[in-house]
Formats: sequence, C-alpha cells, structure tokens
Amino acid sequence: MSDHNPSFPNVSHSPLTVEYPVPPFPEQPQPAPGLASKMIPQPDHGENSYRGSGRLAGRKALITGGDSGIGRAVAIAYAREGADVAINYLPEEESDAAEVIALIRAAGRKAVAIPGDITAENFCSQLVHQAAEQLGGLDILVNNAGRQQYAESIRDLTTASFDATFKTNVYALFWITKAALEYLPRGASIINTTSVQAFKPSEILLDYAQTKACIVTFTKSLAQQLGKEGIRVNAVAPGPYWTPLQSSGGQPQEKVKEFGATAPLGRPGQPAEIAPLYVTLASAESSYTSGQVWCSDGGTGTL
Repeated sequence: MSDHNPSFPNVSHSPLTVEYPVPPFPEQPQPAPGLASKMIPQPDHGENSYRGSGRLAGRKALITGGDSGIGRAVAIAYAREGADVAINYLPEEESDAAEVIALIRAAGRKAVAIPGDITAENFCSQLVHQAAEQLGGLDILVNNAGRQQYAESIRDLTTASFDATFKTNVYALFWITKAALEYLPRGASIINTTSVQAFKPSEILLDYAQTKACIVTFTKSLAQQLGKEGIRVNAVAPGPYWTPLQSSGGQPQEKVKEFGATAPLGRPGQPAEIAPLYVTLASAESSYTSGQVWCSDGGTGTL
C-alpha cells in the first residue's frame, strides 16, 4: 500500500488499513453519467496503491463502465495483475477513460478504448467483437456499467427513465454476454456487478433495485448453463461506494453529503477496496467458485 495518495492528501495510511474520508461531503451535482475527476473528494481507484502479483498474467478482459468508479478500479487491478484490458464507456466520459487507458499502458499491458452506448443491441455485439479482435481473444468479461437515477415516487418515474435503466443494466448484460460466448474459452470468467439494492432496496431506487435483482438471478441461472462448458459466472454486490453514479443523480444531494454514514465503518467504500474481489473471482484460485454473489458493504452484512 502506498504511503501517499494525492487524491486524499489528509488521509493516513498504515500497513493494516487506510483511513479514507468520512462524511459529511460537499454538495456536488453533476449531469449523468458524471465524471470521477469532478468528485470531491476524488475517489481512490487504486492508482497509487494497487500492487499486482501476476494473478491474471496473459488474460484478456473486457470491462464495461471502465472509465470511473468500480470499473476503473478493476481495470487498473487487472492490468497490474498482468491482463490486457478493453474498456467501454460513454463518449462524454472520454476524459476519465483516457486516464484509465494511460494507467493500463503504464502497467505494461495492452489497452483498448471502445466508447459507445450499450443500450443499443448492435453496438453491444460490435463492442465484444472489437474487444476480442484487438485483444487477440477474450477470457474475462466484467459487466459493470450501470444507470442509477433516483425518483422519490413511482408517480415520478417515467417510462423513458425506467426503460433506460433496464436497457443499461439488464438488456446490455444479456446482449454483451451472449455475444461474448463466441469467444470465451473453457476456464473463462464472467463477473457481473449487482448491488445490495437487490436484497435491501431503497424506496427511491425502485427501477434500479429491480435491475440489480435481475442480475443476481441472471448470474445464478447462467452459472448453471455454462458450468458444463467450464465457464464460471459470479457477481459482486457493492454497498455504498463513492463513485460518480451517486453524485450525478443516483442520490439526492442531501444524501450525497451523508453518503455511507450509516454503514458500520462510518463511510462509503472506495473503488480500490472492492477491486480485489473482481481479481479473485477472475483468477484460477477461484476455479470452483461459480453462481456466487459476493458482497462488500462496509459491515452491514446484507448477504
């Protein structure tokens, strides 16, 4: 663990723990999908702390939503573990994505940037084909991109917003995974990002929580389908993590100010703290782990 992270100039580090910022945080509204570079404080994705040990040497990974948040932390970790990495993101997230591409290359690995909107089925197919072609194969798929926009009441939740959330979180997951099966060999790993919202939904995240429950079921069912092919399927269920998803409409600003305060650890998680779960699930050490949902929620014990 690095002794200093410029994103957290007043944060203390020790060999056993990192004392990350605790709420209250300033109000910081952004238009969706939001940029990590505009968050206060900026999230820690492991840029200055993650140290690899070759656990994914020679692997080839596609990560959706890889420009910021959890996807960015996973991309950095995978590259430092020896994997070549392709990331997908929206064009308006280009500035964040460029930083990730530079970090992957700094780790000595091949980096592929593929901007585009995964709510379109044709693009999802193109995304997988382009990633596999440019990486020279594909053996890890991380379905991480997500849409979260709060609505105080079902009366305020429009069909257009409901549809956009399902297209991003559920349909794209289906389209991308289906296309990836053309390339994924025996021993490959699919890892989906669900949420504690699947098990303990918030009243203002009616549509988002539904999609995350869908992902849990998708994961468990697909693991049974693909087991005979030697392809493992698992999911990670984050609790309150400090990402642009929250400040760009995922939560009201009054909740952003106190985000993570009710977790037993008293703060939101940083993306760098969950990336190791994605590494472990993708690695050969987890070769008998499939159909599982691993939670990281700061001590609430949701799962």
